[in-house]
Amino acid sequence: MIKATLERDIAVSTLSNGIRVISEPMPSVRSVAAGFWIGTGSRSEEPSENGTSHFIEHMLFKGTPRRSAEDIAREVDAIGGHLDAFTGRELVGYNTKVVDEHLPIAFEILADMMLNPRFDATDIEKEKGVVLEELKMETDNPESFVHELFVHNFWRKHPLGRPILGTKKTIASFTDESLRSYHNRYYRPENLTITAAGSLRHEELVQLAEEHFGRLPVGGEVPQLCAPAPEAPLVLKNRRSLQQVHVCLGMPLHPATHPLRFACYTLNVILGGGMSSRLFQNIRERQGLAYSIFSELNLYQDAGMMAVYAGTSTQTAQRLLENVMLELRRLKNDPLPAEELKHAKDHMKGSLMLSLESTT
Repeated sequence: MIKATLERDIAVSTLSNGIRVISEPMPSVRSVAAGFWIGTGSRSEEPSENGTSHFIEHMLFKGTPRRSAEDIAREVDAIGGHLDAFTGRELVGYNTKVVDEHLPIAFEILADMMLNPRFDATDIEKEKGVVLEELKMETDNPESFVHELFVHNFWRKHPLGRPILGTKKTIASFTDESLRSYHNRYYRPENLTITAAGSLRHEELVQLAEEHFGRLPVGGEVPQLCAPAPEAPLVLKNRRSLQQVHVCLGMPLHPATHPLRFACYTLNVILGGGMSSRLFQNIRERQGLAYSIFSELNLYQDAGMMAVYAGTSTQTAQRLLENVMLELRRLKNDPLPAEELKHAKDHMKGSLMLSLESTT
């Protein structure tokens, strides 16, 4: 049995303008990972703005009045650091990882990027080409494409169903004015949380946050949420160039804030969250119906889903679907064996403890 201890020294402060600052010291490491989290994503966008959150994430790396894109890359490389970002449906994250002595430098670079993006018209037109190629890459990948198709139809007629990257039409419409307007609305204290973990003192992080973000005025928009109603359509897309059938199916679950979310995580581990899961063992190992098969959770503030993905041949697609449905019915109707439940809990404990050994 894994005995997990979670005695953590997490400190939380709030700046006068409302920005939350959260840190966790880790004395055994020399690095620091810092993250700036914006509480907006593709879900917050109007239909005509779809893809704006992701595009702005790209543009923040294109320079500020003080730094070019090359300057940003060179300065981060000079301290042996790492700089990255991602966009989700409810969140945009910017993060850096450096040796502790270089945290002030990395923090200042990232703050400059977030507060002072240039949104140069020439850079915008170039980046449209980059994002369109990213969109093509997602579309050309069958697994990515079927997931996007599933999400779009599961959350049909709701912002959660819109693609994070946007569409060809919306991407082509972006201008410096539209990007700057969106940035001014959402990159505000009301939507910003700053975190760090590693070799640092909480007071140091608060001081850096106050120095660089303390004068950021309030007055932005907080995304207004409307809970989605999932739909259950059957959607088929025929691509003759593909050699496999790619399947994605799912069902609604509790949101990320629900007390039963931990039960959802446990069910996911049992169903398809690893090599010992029911889907993997029954459908891949015993019957050889798929090479890749797994389940996953997508939990949001007011909604959630569990999805199952599998890739198989046209000859075995029906058998695969029948067996997936059989496993779902088993999970719904039959009591969980005590040993299987214990195994899932130990798996989650172990994964959590391993993840907490990293600063990122």
